[in-house]
Amino acid sequence: MTARHSESTRRSFAGPALFSMGFRPFFLAGALWAVVAVLVWLPQFFGELTLTTAFHPLDWHAHETLFGYGGAVVTGFLLTAVPNWTGRLPIQGRGLAGLVLLWLAGRAAVLLSAKIGWAAPALVDCAFLLTVCGVIAREIVAGENTRNLKVLIFVGLIACANIAFHIEAHVDGDAAHARRFGLAALVALVMLIGGRVIPSFTHTFLARRGPGRLPQTFDRFDAVCLAVSVPALVGWGCLPDNATVGAALIAAGLLNSARLARWAGERAAGEPLVAILHLAYLFVPLGFLLNGVAAATGALPISAGVHAWGVGAIGAMTLAVMTRASLGHTGQRLSAGRATQAIYAAVLLAALARIAAALAPDRAFALLHVAALCWLAAFGGFILAYAGALLRPRS
Repeated sequence: MTARHSESTRRSFAGPALFSMGFRPFFLAGALWAVVAVLVWLPQFFGELTLTTAFHPLDWHAHETLFGYGGAVVTGFLLTAVPNWTGRLPIQGRGLAGLVLLWLAGRAAVLLSAKIGWAAPALVDCAFLLTVCGVIAREIVAGENTRNLKVLIFVGLIACANIAFHIEAHVDGDAAHARRFGLAALVALVMLIGGRVIPSFTHTFLARRGPGRLPQTFDRFDAVCLAVSVPALVGWGCLPDNATVGAALIAAGLLNSARLARWAGERAAGEPLVAILHLAYLFVPLGFLLNGVAAATGALPISAGVHAWGVGAIGAMTLAVMTRASLGHTGQRLSAGRATQAIYAAVLLAALARIAAALAPDRAFALLHVAALCWLAAFGGFILAYAGALLRPRS
């Protein structure tokens, strides 16, 4: 979208600023839900709280992290990015408010599913991501920007994993396969989007610093990395304890490590808004390697790799994107102040503590609480630091 087009859109929109662009309500709602979901998760985990959901506690925790929080942030990102890809006006006003209400209805329906049955909550919850896919597809096609339709493949996979989650949880009482496929789809989306934004933002920053190594743009190596990683993720979703799958995961981990090294992250250490993208992506190969060793040898618990991806790759990468997009699109200077740097530190510590809790079961009680407190500090910090800008008109 051109600057003139964007400015005229802001002037013509007369409704609440919250519903002027997709990132505003969905980043804020996602952060709030990330706080609420973890506040009730540990009491559930230790048997101190019972929710009125048809899901057992682990399934509810995984579902609301992947499809509740994850669905909100992915939607906010896409509704903000697509107008830039297509040159069309953003989804705003009543249409955007309707999407937010549908997301909220999904959260409420899942939470009350023990009382109202599993089918109606499943329909309401699954309708959100399917609607988002339809809206994004319409915008991309109408804007004649079909090369970006590949993003919908991964969002569609997340939507399908959500449908499978409800069915598997109802039929088997446990959605283990759908949990893994939902996580795998989000990791694949992080790889796809990260492969676009990390080199781009790093290049922009380093170009101002003068001579030196610059990030490699997408080439055959990246294609090979994705071609190995995606089947490895599919294999892990099906057979998380298979030795052959483990070898594929380890190979994908090594390739993603090399991919990250090609982006010159060591030169961006002085710019937190860029450095956090590299640090967040580091958890992608780490998750592949941890899950690979777990599958190939059984020497590690699967939860270590799961949380390297879930808390590290997804949690840190989404916060990195949320902070940068919120600064840029609300007219603020693209600079990470102390509050933003504290947010980054907290989410990275949350990831490390949660991985450590899986690897050191004798200290898991303390480490789980450290991870939860750091997660709450990161997302609570985002709300405190960014809610004002998200609720106010652009500067």
